Amino acid sequence: MRVLTGVDEELLAEVRHERSKFTSLGGVVLGTAVVAAFSMWNFATEALGRVSLFAALPTVIWFLFILNLDRWLITPVPGTRRRIGPVVLRLLVALMLGVIVAEPLVLRIFATAIEEHIAQERADDLDVLRGRLEVCTTETSGAGGALPANCPGRKYVVTFGATSAAKTGQLKTLRADAAALQQRVNQENHDLATLDAQVRDECRQLIRDAASGLLERTSECQRLRAQERDFRKTHAIGAEESRLAGMNRNISVLDNEVTAARGSYEKSRAAAIDQRLAKEREQQKSPGVLERMQALDDLATGKAVLFCGIWLVRALFVFLDVLPVLAKFLGGESTYERMLTSESNCAVRMHAERVRLAELRAAADTEIAQHAINQEIERSRAESEAAHREVVARTNIRTRQAINALEEELRRASVR
Repeated sequence: MRVLTGVDEELLAEVRHERSKFTSLGGVVLGTAVVAAFSMWNFATEALGRVSLFAALPTVIWFLFILNLDRWLITPVPGTRRRIGPVVLRLLVALMLGVIVAEPLVLRIFATAIEEHIAQERADDLDVLRGRLEVCTTETSGAGGALPANCPGRKYVVTFGATSAAKTGQLKTLRADAAALQQRVNQENHDLATLDAQVRDECRQLIRDAASGLLERTSECQRLRAQERDFRKTHAIGAEESRLAGMNRNISVLDNEVTAARGSYEKSRAAAIDQRLAKEREQQKSPGVLERMQALDDLATGKAVLFCGIWLVRALFVFLDVLPVLAKFLGGESTYERMLTSESNCAVRMHAERVRLAELRAAADTEIAQHAINQEIERSRAESEAAHREVVARTNIRTRQAINALEEELRRASVR
């Protein structure tokens, strides 16, 4: 366990009473790494959507990383307590890691509520989609037709087989024609009935002929009867009634066909909508980490108790991850650390002395080398001067010999 704290066993052996302290601190480091590994396992399985052996690789890597990082954070450093900067930096690093480690564990603790919330949201989304598909998918919206006024877009229109729109339009036209013909027939029958009533009323009245003395119809009765015959000739009421009866029969047949086609259309539309919803369900894979975090935030919104509970759990795991650093730097300076500081200072001084000695040796070597060079220069100079003197002496001798020979030759010449 003490290996996880980065202590020197040889130096710690001199203060044996502190071995248990660093052993416990190593256990805290190991526990923090185990919690971090469990957090990474949850994160990896949620990211993959299932429990898999592939999640073991990042779990082991994260475990070793946190273990080594916490070991670095709490490793005793000589003179660190005199400087607040490194302490604050290590606390900030531990705090950031605690936040990262805590979130997957919080999601794991509230997994049941999160999954229920996500399932309810997805069900609501499917219900909304079904409602929009039912509103937008009509007999007139297919094949680029006009959309209903409350339809948000053509993406909510499903396409399938032929609809009853053609027969519905034909039925509508036939009913309009039949209604117009029915109105005309009714008007003609009403006009004919009015004319018949006028004929009956007028023809009941008889007048006596002045010439023959017999009773006879009035001229108005004759005119109305002629008008009635002309009306019947010009208005083929019987043919129109026969035509209207045929149109009503066609309307009845076509209405049955439209009703059957509409029932088939409703079934086909319902099947197409169900198929579209099935595709949407297939696309709704296992919820990922971001979706779970969003669901947790939605659950906590407006619920003070749940909000406080979530943040208390987060704070707990953050505290557990920061605990090794807190235990190290808030526990006071130990005897081992003072000894480590003293040994470090001694090592620094010894190193300085070794450097100074090496510098003196280098200076002495340089001076000796310089002296040897100077001696070599003096020797070379002396040899050069001796050689020069030898050359001068030889030159003088030769010159003297030449002069003597010349003088001797001159004397001989003068004697002759």
